[in-house]
Amino acid sequence: MQDNGTQGGSPGESGLYNRIAVLRAERGVSRQELAAAVGVNYQTIGFLERGNYGPSLKLAFAIAAYFDLPIEAIFSTEPLKPLSEQIYGGSPSPQEGKP
Repeated sequence: MQDNGTQGGSPGESGLYNRIAVLRAERGVSRQELAAAVGVNYQTIGFLERGNYGPSLKLAFAIAAYFDLPIEAIFSTEPLKPLSEQIYGGSPSPQEGKP
């Protein structure tokens, strides 16, 4: 998957980082499906993913509810760490678990 700049580098014009694209990919959800579920145009989801548009509070809550996650797990003003790193406290090294 292409890095859209909102997970790591730049937050885009909105000033927010997000992991919408990652969550969609993990769950096999298209932009169209997410857009229909939260009541926006599919292009809005693309703008959000690229950081070109900041969601309204209502839209942020709708997206969080759709993914069954807290808003702060999806949107941040600081760069987001990978979910696995947040959950497990760090990324395992390739050598861990090898004799």
